[in-house]
Amino acid sequence: MFYLDFEEKLEKLDNEKRSLLKLSEENGIDVSQKVLTIEEKEKTELNKIYSNLSPWQIVKIARHPNRPKTKDYINNIFSNFTSLFGDRLYSEDSAIISGFAFLEGKPVLVLGTEKGNDMNSRIQHNFGMAKPEGYRKSQRIMKLASKLNIPLICFIDTSGAYPGKDAEERGQAEAIAQSMKVALNCAAPCISVVIGEGGSGGAIALGTSDKVLMLSNSIYSVISPEGCSSILWKSSEFAEIASNSLRITAADCLKFNIIDEIIEEPVGGAHRDHKYISESLKKSILNNLNNLQEQSIDSLIANRNERYLNYLP
Repeated sequence: MFYLDFEEKLEKLDNEKRSLLKLSEENGIDVSQKVLTIEEKEKTELNKIYSNLSPWQIVKIARHPNRPKTKDYINNIFSNFTSLFGDRLYSEDSAIISGFAFLEGKPVLVLGTEKGNDMNSRIQHNFGMAKPEGYRKSQRIMKLASKLNIPLICFIDTSGAYPGKDAEERGQAEAIAQSMKVALNCAAPCISVVIGEGGSGGAIALGTSDKVLMLSNSIYSVISPEGCSSILWKSSEFAEIASNSLRITAADCLKFNIIDEIIEEPVGGAHRDHKYISESLKKSILNNLNNLQEQSIDSLIANRNERYLNYLP
């Protein structure tokens, strides 16, 4: 288990428990009662920490290396996922994965930014930072969902679009804007879920949907706390202060009607129980999808456009 800096007491208790279990294994000593006592302390400490999280602590949880990624949710929620690759214009962008799948036996199209789970996969997926070809691939999937009238489910987990020179040369801003335009006019029910970081235009390109859901320890922001700090204070050292002012938590986003629903994570964060959060998210997606499918396509598009084009922060 990777522990965050504010979980220091939990780490000490876990190390103590591991030492006792090792001692028991090596010497045949019964330490079950002591282990139970430590586990009770762990539970109490966990509830204490996670009952009063600061925005900066939530940022750290949203970035936890063991937090479930888009691929994890695809494997746990959907069946028979078949990948679709490329933008039919330039190349394949592994920062965004897409494909057909079945949700409780019904066909859907899935889009999502993927960060990766280890160093090799993170490099492969460019740490979830998509380039223009990634957003043009997204447009292709959105148009396919519209053409076939198949629901579109989008997973958002990115610090933002890739800011490199080559991406800018190939029209990064235009690709993001076009993705939003295509999403606004998609003739199919659309649901987006912020599962970790939802950063800047890189997130909103996949977040222009009929319903936007958000895990309770995820963040959704116009800019990262470090980016905000660099602009205002010319240093990233003030990221914690920036995070307290940006209103980036799920509770803030729901309060300002930026999202529609919060999916509560297990105590300690989604990374502690992948199965639990996947089941909760699946239930929410199904409920929202059933409600959306009761509406006509014209009504969905009209409501979606009204929501975003008339949005006042």
